[in-house]
Amino acid sequence: MTNPTESTPTGPARPTAEVLHYTAFPAGPTGGNGAGVILDASGLDDAEMVAIAAELGYSESAFVTAGPDPDDGRSFTLRFFSPKAEVGFCGHATVATAVALGERLGEGEFGFHTAAGHVPVTVREDNGTLKATLTSVEPYVHDAAPSDVTEALAALGWQPGELDAALPARIAFAGVRHLVLAAATRERLADLDYDFDRLMKLMRRLDLTTVQLVWRETPTVFHVRDPFPVGGVVEDPATGAAAAAFGAYARDLGLVPANARLILHQGHDMGRPSLLEVDLHAGDARIRVTGAASRIRQDRQLR
Repeated sequence: MTNPTESTPTGPARPTAEVLHYTAFPAGPTGGNGAGVILDASGLDDAEMVAIAAELGYSESAFVTAGPDPDDGRSFTLRFFSPKAEVGFCGHATVATAVALGERLGEGEFGFHTAAGHVPVTVREDNGTLKATLTSVEPYVHDAAPSDVTEALAALGWQPGELDAALPARIAFAGVRHLVLAAATRERLADLDYDFDRLMKLMRRLDLTTVQLVWRETPTVFHVRDPFPVGGVVEDPATGAAAAAFGAYARDLGLVPANARLILHQGHDMGRPSLLEVDLHAGDARIRVTGAASRIRQDRQLR
């Protein structure tokens, strides 16, 4: 893949970037989370990538360069930028990138090298739709400090009694960190009107990417919402990184068997219905997250 350039009257040629527009994890024609995918970011510096992500306005965009092995045509380096800054890992942009590459290079295995670590991804066709399954880096889960939970609830405008006592607050990581808070009712989850700046301040202090708010419908079906103020976004309609972290959370709390598939519904309350499949395998700490992705807009060049 080549990176086109243009000549300017005042200086040497500068790079342009071809942006592909995808939605990942859609559960319908208006669903999923949009992502810009730049398949050749080799001519872009950090400031240019932030500027492109800000112009696109998606919660994250993926910037692709060659992987560390020049002889491996299915190995790539991925960096992710929100409209504000670089993000260590982004699940929905990973899925979007994998499907974009799968359309060009065919189904099969890809290796993505990210700031969080190596993320293998498998692309396959399912009833005429390309789906991608990412395998997370090794996750961890630890207790959340009671004072931090109290501050998070205050920022959200939630009361302690509105939490599900069977699903205690935890910090979960599967590439980036998320605070998991479980609502006791679907109505509590649906009513989201939070203090953007207050929650952002807490998240920056705790190095959180999102706060994952969940409600358990059945033992394996959950509804989730993900405020993302640190990325300059009120809410993410589909969050693959948080889904992987939640899989680790569910395993750590013993909520599911060693081999399990969880279904996460996200984005419904903001009119962007999304579906994320989360698989846990006995003997493997890593979490697998599967979703579809499809093109949503005409591609264009950004300068």
